[in-house]
Amino acid sequence: MLFKARSAAVYGIDAHLIDVEIDFSQIKIDKETFSTVGLPDAAVRESRDRVRSAIKNSGFEIPPTRITINLAPADLKKEGSGFDLPIAIGILGAYGALTIKDLSDFLLVGELGLDGTVRAVPGALPIAVAARANGIRHLVVPAKNAREAAVVEGVNVYPVHSLLEVRELLNATASGTPPLPMAFQPGALLEETQHFAFDFKDVRGQHVAKRALEVAAAGGHNILMIGPPGSGKTMLAKRLPSILTPLKFEEALETTKIHSVAGVLDAEQGLVTQRPFRSPHHTISDAGLIGGGIVPRPGEVSLSHNGLLFLDELPEFPRNVLEVLRQPLEDGTVTIARASMSLSFPARFMLAAAMNPCPCGYFNDKRRECMCTPPMIQRYVSKVSGPLLDRIDIHIEVPAVEYKELRGGAATEGSAEIRERVLSARRRQHDRFSAAKPAARTAARQIYSNSQMLTQQIRTFCALQPDAERLLERAMQQQGLSARAHDRILKVARTIADLAGSELVLTPHIAEAIQYRTLDRSYWS
Repeated sequence: MLFKARSAAVYGIDAHLIDVEIDFSQIKIDKETFSTVGLPDAAVRESRDRVRSAIKNSGFEIPPTRITINLAPADLKKEGSGFDLPIAIGILGAYGALTIKDLSDFLLVGELGLDGTVRAVPGALPIAVAARANGIRHLVVPAKNAREAAVVEGVNVYPVHSLLEVRELLNATASGTPPLPMAFQPGALLEETQHFAFDFKDVRGQHVAKRALEVAAAGGHNILMIGPPGSGKTMLAKRLPSILTPLKFEEALETTKIHSVAGVLDAEQGLVTQRPFRSPHHTISDAGLIGGGIVPRPGEVSLSHNGLLFLDELPEFPRNVLEVLRQPLEDGTVTIARASMSLSFPARFMLAAAMNPCPCGYFNDKRRECMCTPPMIQRYVSKVSGPLLDRIDIHIEVPAVEYKELRGGAATEGSAEIRERVLSARRRQHDRFSAAKPAARTAARQIYSNSQMLTQQIRTFCALQPDAERLLERAMQQQGLSARAHDRILKVARTIADLAGSELVLTPHIAEAIQYRTLDRSYWS
């Protein structure tokens, strides 16, 4: 007897349909044999014990026979416990416990408990996307995965709690009285007012640093803050998400897919509605930062996609860990190659980093004496490679806050006012890239911010007036700036001009951009 059910397996952030084929022998034997083929991993092979107990404890009696389960296509490795539910339903269908005979329009996924309960699994959102792409109308998922699956329009999502509930659902569909699918409007979540736990109103002093963060947010620029302990670097970084542009629905969907696959999505919300803020500890491994595993899973850089990755105490990260950041910072994607497969994850994020100027933290501090020798400082700073620093557009000093500023009662500008200026600058960039000439539009099509401009766009959109040209030339000669630093200055100056509402990049914009190249001015000399 042969019965078929349909499920899906997630690879990267995309899901592929899997046919679950159940065959059992009509000949009764003394002891049931249960074999699974089709490149299953250990979790899938162990499903026979979970499925057998779940079926028994749900009130069904299966006579001892030889059961063979095939997960097709056989050349794709299957992993995880999400195949428990389709396997159990396939067995029930093969033994005649279901009135429905054709499950080709249903996709089932879920882990089974020994008592027959259906538990959540990662990756429900990409599975729902795969169901819609393949014309499957009905998706049966664990109740905790229902909200994220219901984000996808065009698929009827049915949340279930137990194996018995799934059987009743399928039988009701066969009789022509299916239950109503889950109703969910994800767009309404994005339209709600954004609430942030941290606000720039809490920051006293640090006007230069706040301005630099505003420029970074307006142009999508990476930023490095250098200062002594307690100067407020971490405090500033935590408030940076409050001035970023809101997520668009397409961005929210892509971000949610990554979080769903990683298993870190909030089941109650179902959709990532704010730009991610990830702050891994400096003890993280390169696999934890970039992603990895036998079947690769997303790391912190992908979990930061469309958001912010904050690396505190930058030189404390192992050098090999920092070096893996170079590809995602340059390309916006991460490619992880393993013996079984090679997968790519999106990783377009803003990088914010913070570091002390020396091991003790008080180099150039007016209030405390630095106890570090020049060789100690050199070893500390050299932990961050030049190629990585070259990919950071803005690096600034964050000095200790004076007592008068710390205790001052004057109200400071809040995140809401800063965010309005950032939004206005981003709209200017969007209009500029959208209206690019046909020759430039091809290369500029995927450019969303000034930081992503290539050489062609820099020449087109960052033309300088004669006095601004002379200022930049003097800075290049006097400070010995590299060609890459030249491009970074022009990108930042273009963003400063956008914040000022200027179509031209003027001398004050270039002057301010030059001031954001602290490390190019021999900070440690």
